Amino acid sequence: MAVGAIIVLIFISALFSGSETALTAASRARIKQMQKKKSQRADMVGKLLEKPEKLIGAILLGNNLVNILASAIATSFFINLFGAAGVAYATVIMTFVILIFAEVLPKTYALQQPEKLALFVAPLMRSIVFILTPLVLIIRAIVSFFLWIFGVRPPQEMDEDAADAEIRGNIDLQHEEGVMVKNDRDMLGGILDLKQMGIEDVMIHRTNIFALNIALGATEIATQILNNSYTRVPLYRGAPDNFIGILHTKDLLWAINAQKQAEEKDLESLLTPIWYVPETTSLQDQLNNFLKRKSHFALVVDEYGETQGLITLEDILEEIVGDIVDEHDHGLKGMRPQPNGSVNVDGHISVRDLNRAMDWQLPQDDAISVAGLIINEAQIIPNIGQAFNFYGFRFEILRKQANRLTAIRVTKL
Repeated sequence: MAVGAIIVLIFISALFSGSETALTAASRARIKQMQKKKSQRADMVGKLLEKPEKLIGAILLGNNLVNILASAIATSFFINLFGAAGVAYATVIMTFVILIFAEVLPKTYALQQPEKLALFVAPLMRSIVFILTPLVLIIRAIVSFFLWIFGVRPPQEMDEDAADAEIRGNIDLQHEEGVMVKNDRDMLGGILDLKQMGIEDVMIHRTNIFALNIALGATEIATQILNNSYTRVPLYRGAPDNFIGILHTKDLLWAINAQKQAEEKDLESLLTPIWYVPETTSLQDQLNNFLKRKSHFALVVDEYGETQGLITLEDILEEIVGDIVDEHDHGLKGMRPQPNGSVNVDGHISVRDLNRAMDWQLPQDDAISVAGLIINEAQIIPNIGQAFNFYGFRFEILRKQANRLTAIRVTKL
């Protein structure tokens, strides 16, 4: 009789232990998908997980009750058989039995199939939680009182930064375990980065803007556009910063096809107004603005209204999907991998782009470009031939124009 009671109690304890592990290890994302498919058991699991303190409290209470009861019955049984020595026998045997059959075995199984087991035990656990709720509330009140005495306060709800960090951690974990390939990891990370990055992090600097003087005339402008791969070109009059509008190559081709006069006034009629945006705008906001305005192109200005660069819809999309190379592009611009494992990069290439292309972890907080990173760390304007070692990489200056570093060799040490 006693042995049968012990076996039943150990089985119940195993059920509690396995249920605890399954319900806490179950993927909330998968449970949420099952809920969308109208799964009643998934709804039960979801509701149980909404109040984890109540769930864990009920399971622990029930588990401890059956374990203590099983140990008490076993102790009484062995005392009747062996006298006072039965206490030692009961302690050793019950420790082994509870550890193996009521803890390790059910929890190991639950970890292998958490969602399956969670769905199976959900109705039973819901009933147990309901029955034990009064006792659980009393225990929680006592625990909260002692925590308050020791200065421990309940945690606040997860903020946006914490949620972002958890998502990134899951993405990196899936990549490290081989479930997610590098491109997928980079795309998901790129989406999360949009809120944290500003336009100035990805814009084309004003020194690299392809812009043309309207005084060149339609024929020369068309020739220069054909020699490049841009579909939208800012035009200026006089000084390079005196932009007057954006010329779409399709509009220019229509004008040439209609045999219009190649005069400035005719070209000017083809221009669309320039859209100026502040450099402090986040990429997420700018992406939304592009979609609202149905526009692909904007010039970036600082707080003084001076042009700092340009931003396009493609620039933002490339932060998510990586470099978009079409039939008119020539591969990854500004990066030239070498046979020895090093990479020759143009100074204006962003540290972020280099990290994504080479799967490196160079810091991105203090500088946007590779040249900026070197200057920030070296605290000088380097000369050609100088080399620096930091962050586990070697940076060698290959070319320089005035104070601008135009070509750099980067080698991972």
